Amino acid sequence: MRYFFVLYILLLFGCVTYSWRAPEEFMYVPIETSYFNIATWQKITDNSSDIHIYIEGDGRAFDSAGRPTHDPTPRGKTLRNIAFLDSSPNVVYMARPCQFIGSYSCNQKYWTTGRFSFEVIEAMSDAVKKIAKKRNIILIGYSGGGLVSGLIIEKNPEINIKKWITIAGVLNHSDWTDYFGDSNLTESINMKVLPKSPQVHYAAEKDKTVPIELTKKWVDINDLKIIQNATHDDFGTLKLDFSY
Repeated sequence: MRYFFVLYILLLFGCVTYSWRAPEEFMYVPIETSYFNIATWQKITDNSSDIHIYIEGDGRAFDSAGRPTHDPTPRGKTLRNIAFLDSSPNVVYMARPCQFIGSYSCNQKYWTTGRFSFEVIEAMSDAVKKIAKKRNIILIGYSGGGLVSGLIIEKNPEINIKKWITIAGVLNHSDWTDYFGDSNLTESINMKVLPKSPQVHYAAEKDKTVPIELTKKWVDINDLKIIQNATHDDFGTLKLDFSY
């Protein structure tokens, strides 16, 4: 009995809960923040260059029956595949709270109604600042990570954001839930306008999770890139535009 209790504690507070292998040049680095432990995989090879930080989507928030899961760790590898193809010297893949690694604060609300809560945005902001230090950042958010990344920029004007990129990104959660007739995310904060940072938003032509019309409602047409034949979970070998 004691063995299983110790194993549970290790899984909850210190170990990756969903096993997978990152490329060998990426190191697993958990980051402790005031609210959550944040799982990251980092390739840092040039302290003077910009750093590309990729923020994961909502993960497996609900099961096939529509019930909240006990572990929101994403099974899909869309963002991981894109991040690990980035040949830039400094690349970080960052999970959302309670994905891959647990924390005392983990509660189902933080991947359901509170997935964009104050606590989540504070924790993600802390993690970004600890990673970047004084370096310039290109911040990339996938799916729900699009809104998380936008809120990080909005709430932290001191961060040196060189460019903001979203991939199939949710940009306003009220519009998103209203579109599908879902319940509002009552414990989440929202953006009313997009940050002024240089930005580009990639939308999938065949996205049924974040339909293109929701993206078009918020972004300037000059900042929108539609990827033909792509779906929400399959952008192929997408090459991002890092110019600014």
